[in-house]
Amino acid sequence: MSRIFNYGEDQLTSGVALMIARGSIKGTLKDSTKLKIQHSEKIVQNIVRGDKAVYGINTGFGPLCDQRISIKNTAKLQHNILKSHSVGVGDPIPTEIAKLMLILKVQALAQAYSGIRLTTLERIIWHIENDIIPVVPSQGSVGASGDLAPLAHLFLPLIGEGLLEKNKVVLKTNTVLEEENIIPISLAAKEGLALINGTQFITAYAVKVVEKLHSCLAHADIIGAMILEGLLGSPSPFMKEIHKLRPYKGTKHVAERIHKMLDGSEIVNSHIDCNRVQDPYSLRCMPQVHGASRNAWLHLKELVEIELNAVTDNPVIIHETLSISGGNFHGQPLAMPLDYACLAASELGNISDRRIYLSVTGLAKNVPKLLMLETGINSAFMMPQYTSAALASENKTLCFPASADSIPTSLGQEDHVSMGSISGRKALQVIGNVEKILAIEMMYAAQAFDYHHPLKSGEVINITHKRIRQDIDHAEEDRVFADDIQKCLSLLQSGDILTLAKSNDLLRTEQDALFEEY
Repeated sequence: MSRIFNYGEDQLTSGVALMIARGSIKGTLKDSTKLKIQHSEKIVQNIVRGDKAVYGINTGFGPLCDQRISIKNTAKLQHNILKSHSVGVGDPIPTEIAKLMLILKVQALAQAYSGIRLTTLERIIWHIENDIIPVVPSQGSVGASGDLAPLAHLFLPLIGEGLLEKNKVVLKTNTVLEEENIIPISLAAKEGLALINGTQFITAYAVKVVEKLHSCLAHADIIGAMILEGLLGSPSPFMKEIHKLRPYKGTKHVAERIHKMLDGSEIVNSHIDCNRVQDPYSLRCMPQVHGASRNAWLHLKELVEIELNAVTDNPVIIHETLSISGGNFHGQPLAMPLDYACLAASELGNISDRRIYLSVTGLAKNVPKLLMLETGINSAFMMPQYTSAALASENKTLCFPASADSIPTSLGQEDHVSMGSISGRKALQVIGNVEKILAIEMMYAAQAFDYHHPLKSGEVINITHKRIRQDIDHAEEDRVFADDIQKCLSLLQSGDILTLAKSNDLLRTEQDALFEEY
């Protein structure tokens, strides 16, 4: 039986949102929450019947906010806003992100500050539970006044418009509703506005960034430790004594993890008296570089959790006599940390590429140049590093912060916007490239590690190497390395290595509660 999450009452986290999207937690509305929603709806109905002008309820939108709307045109106004704001372009966003948007919108609306009807909220929950998900274009949001265009597309199906994905097939909404014997909703006062105001597009992307960047960070420590072993790097830079002197949380966490992985290593002991004074930065400074990216991830995680439980509508219905038109829909609070996370991810790939390059230089005496014994006839592991270099360079071009830009819209009414939707999409694109770079480093690390056989490392590195070798073999002659890269990428994305490491409970640190839960 699935766990229960109470929308509007329980605290949503990135991990819980993903579990609801994947069906391991069921989202529901408590009776007490339903009563609050119905009370908020009545307040809106009273505003419609009253004389006081309240933005978006009995007035037009944006620069048309000074135009009063009659009672008879209230419903048409809400339908028109969904249609007129559905101006998205580009490829559809991933289905899971669209589903996350639905989940996040329910969490926001269920807090009963938006005046939406219970029946409308229950229809959105129906889409979530039946995995019938709207198709949303990826481009068109400037990240202020909410993610207007993508949210409009997300909720077109409520009124019988737009497209839906059902059983991985994209269909017209009216076709799906007929199959399900369901009629479209006629929106009431303020509902269209409540549906399109909010940061759910930006936040859904941020949830995925939190998940995927965490995976990259965790893999980078393990892969980096293995390649350090392969290149006979020193364990000294990971000792806790040095990191007490500069105690950043991320740095301490990474150093402790890598130090634990090297503990008891026969490979480390085999070169304890070598004459190499210090290692290149890409090996020696993993705690500082990985740790800085960890700190950026932690910052994003904490801000995303605030946003997941925030009300980002406008106007906000506080109580019977107080409705406030403010700016909670503005995406800046997430746009900036998403740009920071984008840079943090890029740097993780950048230092990984440097370790990849270092591993083919013959740095370790018993590890051959280009990671293969017979070269000349074999190009060996020369070319995969070209790919990692290309990916790292591409990421650098994507690191310009989208939140540094603003283009006025809505006849100047919306004169500063966040561009946070671009921040989110760009961050996820960079992370996808980092996964590929780490997959290449994984392949190189296993190859370098092989040359120290039969010496063994610590348990986590040993089991990681063994798992890699289940999918790809050691290479002593050229082959299509793209196939090996893809296998390593699939292994990384499966999370198998992290599961193996956690099952041995060998990587827990003093900072674990901060960096391992989201």
